[in-house]
Amino acid sequence: MTIEADPEWWKTMFDELYLITDARSVCDEEITRREVDLICRLLPIRPDQRVLDLCSGHGRHSLEFCARGFSRCILVDYSEYLLRCGRSSALERNHSMGFIQADARSTGLASASFDHVLILGNSFGYLRDVAGDGQILKEAHRVLRPAGWLLLDLTDGTAVREKLSPEAWHEIGREIIVCRRREVEGDTVFVREMVLSKEKGLLRDRTYAVRFYDPAQIAALLNRTGFESVRVLTDFSPHRTPGDYGFMNRRMIALGRKA
Repeated sequence: MTIEADPEWWKTMFDELYLITDARSVCDEEITRREVDLICRLLPIRPDQRVLDLCSGHGRHSLEFCARGFSRCILVDYSEYLLRCGRSSALERNHSMGFIQADARSTGLASASFDHVLILGNSFGYLRDVAGDGQILKEAHRVLRPAGWLLLDLTDGTAVREKLSPEAWHEIGREIIVCRRREVEGDTVFVREMVLSKEKGLLRDRTYAVRFYDPAQIAALLNRTGFESVRVLTDFSPHRTPGDYGFMNRRMIALGRKA
């Protein structure tokens, strides 16, 4: 292994540059609409229900839900910057949404207070070990009402192991180049990301690590956490054009209901 990552890399990675480097996936409104379309097909979700958007980022999914008449969305994320972007967008669109800056393992929200919990856009597997991921799922289970649903959208580890390229790069406009080098060790991929500006030079040289789950592993983790009626759908990607989108175009959807 030549790539190492700070176990708490996720506390500082999600800033204004992230919204540039990952814009193809997280700032494309058509992709977000496709993702929300799928959520609405998979869950018995209604506009009058309370929805927790956990690890929400800048709130792109909740903004789309609000545009569809949902008025009880709460967003939780660790990144103060992304939440600030979400608040600004909600204000511009006159959407009523709640924003909370917190660790997903301990949100401070009341128990049994949400009808649905959504963890979307591959915002899972960032913590040091499986136990940390389990704590996020336990928190989701705690805040759900009886018979409430969790929907988890994450990378399909089986597909990634088969197809992951060790190196990838793409250009953003005429100015920015994003280069990534990847190494897989066990169930974790370690990534070095360099972001370069043709005018200003190096903008970022960071490393991070994401844990992968295959369908059977994530189903077992949901079951251990107390969810029932668990099912996992594979081969999901909202992208319509070919390309290396990191881990965002080889995903699976895991669903589980609180007893």
